Amino acid sequence: MTITPIEKLFTIFDESAEVLQEELGCTYLEALAATGENLFQAEILQDNVNDLTKKRLRKKYEEVTLASFSPEEIRKAYQLALLKGTKHHVQPNHQMTPDSIGHMISYFTGKFLNKRTDLTMMDPAVGTGNLLSTIINGHNDNINIQAYGVEVDDLLLKLAYVGASLQEQRVEFFYQDALEPLFIDPVDAVICDLPVGYYPNDEQAKSYELNSTDGHAYAHHLIMEQSIKHTVHGGYLFFLIPNGLFESKEAPKLHEYLQKNVHIQGIIQLPLSLFKDEQAAKSLMILQKKMPGLKAPKEVLLASLPKLSNKDALNKMLAGMEKWFKENKE
Repeated sequence: MTITPIEKLFTIFDESAEVLQEELGCTYLEALAATGENLFQAEILQDNVNDLTKKRLRKKYEEVTLASFSPEEIRKAYQLALLKGTKHHVQPNHQMTPDSIGHMISYFTGKFLNKRTDLTMMDPAVGTGNLLSTIINGHNDNINIQAYGVEVDDLLLKLAYVGASLQEQRVEFFYQDALEPLFIDPVDAVICDLPVGYYPNDEQAKSYELNSTDGHAYAHHLIMEQSIKHTVHGGYLFFLIPNGLFESKEAPKLHEYLQKNVHIQGIIQLPLSLFKDEQAAKSLMILQKKMPGLKAPKEVLLASLPKLSNKDALNKMLAGMEKWFKENKE
């Protein structure tokens, strides 16, 4: 049976991470970050491993040459290892965005940003970096991307940094709470799988228009506001939002804020089959930051995607979207 390049590289990530996990007494994910960095630097960076372990690791690393893999093959192999490591240890907001959703967002970023050759992009809740990497790889051939990722969890940030390094992507990472002041110039595009929940820092929330008047503010509302502030006028934002975003008691305030600052370009409901249950279902909301002379689309792109396995329905839907782009964006 032929082993694919992705399987071959995953095996190296996985087996070398297990060796380090045992030797260092750390978690699988910590060991994965360490082994990824070893592979990238082409040396064993851990001082506290014995000579026998170093020998075992070198033997494994010598089985592959990173330069012989495409960035997308590296991303997928690394993602498989991440999925193995996150199975038991991760809270809901840290779950990786599924590839099917990542590729779909990549399609829409391509449609809305297709006239650019250089692009700055930010993910304010970057997690392990898989969504950002998927989108960068999707545009590798035609757009030169400088990206920024913000993450408050140091292990997730380390994993994102190692993944981007292995794929040789131009990403600058910031280890901080994305709702504190960001030292990032406004970007052309924001992409974010919004972490949904309450924001515990009431003091920091006071600096936001979308702060709640009663109790903790919603973190996802504040991240939307922060992202809009950090987008250039005329730039785009691609948010994965919960389907019930506009049903909460804070929804009228959010709606008013969006009306004032952005044009809603589209809301695409994702197939329910992509989610464990209906409560977790999401949609993609596409916004464009207002600027003088910029008109809203004649009509908002509203769609409910069929099951991705239903090729006929999907092709029909994509044809309808192409028509919308011709009428509204060209």
